[in-house]
This record gives sequence, C-alpha cells and structure tokens, in this order.
Amino acid sequence: MSTAAARATPGLARRLASALYDLLLLAAVVLVATFPFLAFVGDATSGWRRHLLQAWVLGVSGAYFVWFWTHRGQTLAMKTWRIRLVSRDDNDVTAKRAVGRYLLAWCWVLPGLAVAWALHAKTWMLILIPAANILLWALTVYLDPQR
Repeated sequence: MSTAAARATPGLARRLASALYDLLLLAAVVLVATFPFLAFVGDATSGWRRHLLQAWVLGVSGAYFVWFWTHRGQTLAMKTWRIRLVSRDDNDVTAKRAVGRYLLAWCWVLPGLAVAWALHAKTWMLILIPAANILLWALTVYLDPQR
C-alpha cells in the first residue's frame, strides 16, 4: 500500500458509522462498569451519589477511548471500519493528546444539550437540538483541508 493510500483520511460517512458502532460498544462497557460501582456505592439516583456515578461513567468512557487510541490507535469500531488514529509522524498518539481528544469530543454533544436545557426543551426537541449540534460539528470536517 502506498504512503498516500495508507494516510488517506476516511470520509465523513465512515467516521459517523464508526462513531455509532463505538457508541453501542461503549454502552455495553458502561453497563458492565456500573455494576461494581452500584454494588459498592449503592443507590445512585439522587444527590452526591448520582454525580459520582456520572463522573464514574465519564472516567470509564475516557479510559476506553484513551486506552485504545494510545495502543494501536484503534477502538474496536475503528478497527472494523479500518480507521486508525495516528500522530502527524504516523506513530501512536500520546496519552496527553488522547485525553485532549476525548475532552474535545464532548463538543459533539454538550453544546446541544446545554441549548436544549436553556430553552427548556421537551419531547422531540430534546433529540432534535443535540442532533443538530452533532450534524453541525460533523460538518466542520470540511473546514480543514486535510479533513
């Protein structure tokens, strides 16, 4: 495989398909990781325990992505869709860069959720506003010449 072909940037559809697949895998990981948390902490439906559970889920999600991105540059979904995350010099990304990338990835969701919350969105608007945010964020791929 030529260097240009090896470094070809995947298209938006392939990236979104991989992200959707990762979301399904991550849901399973979070579900399994929540069992020991609830066994140790107990009911986490309100108060500080709820916030602790949310922090736990963010930490588990971050660990999932950072681990895979720093070890071969592929989550299971990325491997399926033949997408690999590499540094500019074709090496695995550093842990610092992977953590930064994970935090930046929340821009896909959080602004839309914040707008929905600020507008007191109900029913379908709770889905449409974050979905519009995801679509707009996905389209930013066209702002970078290297995609």
